[in-house]
Amino acid sequence: MRYVIAVLALAGAVVSGLALRVHYSTATEPCSINAHWDCGVVNQSPFAVMHNVPVAAIGIAGYLVIMALGLLRQRFALMLAVFAGFCFALRLTFIEELVLEVWCLYCVISQSLIALLLVLSVGWVAAEHIRLRKLAASRSA
Repeated sequence: MRYVIAVLALAGAVVSGLALRVHYSTATEPCSINAHWDCGVVNQSPFAVMHNVPVAAIGIAGYLVIMALGLLRQRFALMLAVFAGFCFALRLTFIEELVLEVWCLYCVISQSLIALLLVLSVGWVAAEHIRLRKLAASRSA
């Protein structure tokens, strides 16, 4: 499970890296599809920066932390980090939908990855909890 989580987190870091490239680019991006799908509009909006740090850079750092926690088998810390990332990404998704009314393909992919990571991390914590309960039950019997 930890390798699946690590690979998905690495994919998230790559996607965030692509979004960061768009943030600093002035060229037309391949993900600028139409008026409703334009990564440039999203990644160059005022919402793409928090305290002078691009949101995409925060995403890269977050995904790398998630990857490290997964590889280190820090299940509960991983689940908390992924949940925080999911909430952060969900807030950005609402901004895309309700404020900007433009979607970024990289952001949608990132939101999908963090949602999948949330399901996997919760499942991993639950599976470990069940395993430990069975082990404790077998020792007390």
